[in-house]
Amino acid sequence: MRTLIARLWLAALALCVPAPVLAQQDVRERVEQLARDVEALRRALSSRDSAESAAVRRQIEALTREIETLRLGADVAPRADSAVAGLGPAASKVYRVRDGVSIGGYGEVLYQNFAAERQDGTASGQRDQVDALRAIVYVGYKFDERFLFNSEIEFEHGSTDQAGSVSVEFAYLDMRITPGLGARAGLLLVPMGFINELHEPLFLGTTRPATESAIIPTTWRENGVGLFGDLGDLGWRAYVINGLDAVGGGPSRAGGFSASGLRGGRQKGSRALIEDPAVVVRADYVPQNALRGLTLGASAYVGNSGQGATDASGRTIGARTTIWEGHAQFRAHGLDLRGLYARAALDDVEALNAARGLSGAQSIGESLTGGYLHVGYDLLFRAPTTHELIPYVRWERIDTQAQVPAGASASPANDRTSVLLGAAWKPITNIIVKADYQRHTNRATSGIDQFNVVLGYIF
Repeated sequence: MRTLIARLWLAALALCVPAPVLAQQDVRERVEQLARDVEALRRALSSRDSAESAAVRRQIEALTREIETLRLGADVAPRADSAVAGLGPAASKVYRVRDGVSIGGYGEVLYQNFAAERQDGTASGQRDQVDALRAIVYVGYKFDERFLFNSEIEFEHGSTDQAGSVSVEFAYLDMRITPGLGARAGLLLVPMGFINELHEPLFLGTTRPATESAIIPTTWRENGVGLFGDLGDLGWRAYVINGLDAVGGGPSRAGGFSASGLRGGRQKGSRALIEDPAVVVRADYVPQNALRGLTLGASAYVGNSGQGATDASGRTIGARTTIWEGHAQFRAHGLDLRGLYARAALDDVEALNAARGLSGAQSIGESLTGGYLHVGYDLLFRAPTTHELIPYVRWERIDTQAQVPAGASASPANDRTSVLLGAAWKPITNIIVKADYQRHTNRATSGIDQFNVVLGYIF
């Protein structure tokens, strides 16, 4: 009996000592085993009435309180170490608590050093800067095993008194219908590409890919409702949301589409027009067998973007917008490979140009294309350390005016190529320092190279 009591105290003490490599699931399993051992001790002592037994009972009660404290800590404050349903590890914490509140977040500080000359040798006019780019707080609440709330509050650029802003990036309710099926409603992240849902700063590269900014307008969130679930190794999401606003100027203050892409059409959940709803679907195959580490997926968005606007003759502008993308990733054995291709097609672009007062090379593109590849390798993968040192390269090509309507022209500056050469250092999993040199070229020979450094963290 004394041996069992000693074992219990030692195991509880071990749980109190920080262990970065201990998985949260392991903590829970060890706590539950301790609870079973305590119960066995209670039963063994039930027939004893000695002073020694009374002392042991007091020790058991004290240990029980300690176990409950450990269990509470394990459930309410899980580590940001695993992703759920496409979200980042910090955004996923509410899915791993037993019940109640969860808090997480991330941040980025970005330093940018611009070349003095453009691609053609003329002065760039750019000045170097450092920016408290993002400071994020996730707040979630798990009501029970079926219902939860999750949200992201974003502070950008340091101060709203200057260039900064505060936004709700997402705020939604989940209802679990069956173990493999759930419903979701609220302000939702549009499930397209890699970065839009999982935009925490642990990805390779100091800046987000242009394809996932101009064509997939990250961070892209809209009001909507939908379903999500898993079919074995296949995860999927399907939402109905308010569509983009191609013309702009409405109550959401969306800027509308432009020659540089679709980013200005986001309504961001703010008094969003929904004359034209849209549908977005996504599927990802993530095998858990010998191909563990592989992700293959695709997504598509379809909806009109006119939002009730009319042309000079009074005809309603449809502006049907179709975006699709395919993506693949392999992360295993220190290797990080990622590739994505995206394409968008728009109707009624002539009417959109007229409504927006655009002409010539300012025309919105009828077709937009973009894609990128990156590769990185952890040089310390086989070393006995928690550190990671990952040199990487990213190549990207994007054209937001791949096709324009008759009578318009495409600006060569919108046909762009970028190459990033850099390295990332992670002293622990949740902190990253990234630096890269970015070579930017375009057909107008006006590209500006830059050197960037980022400090990022999640919790």
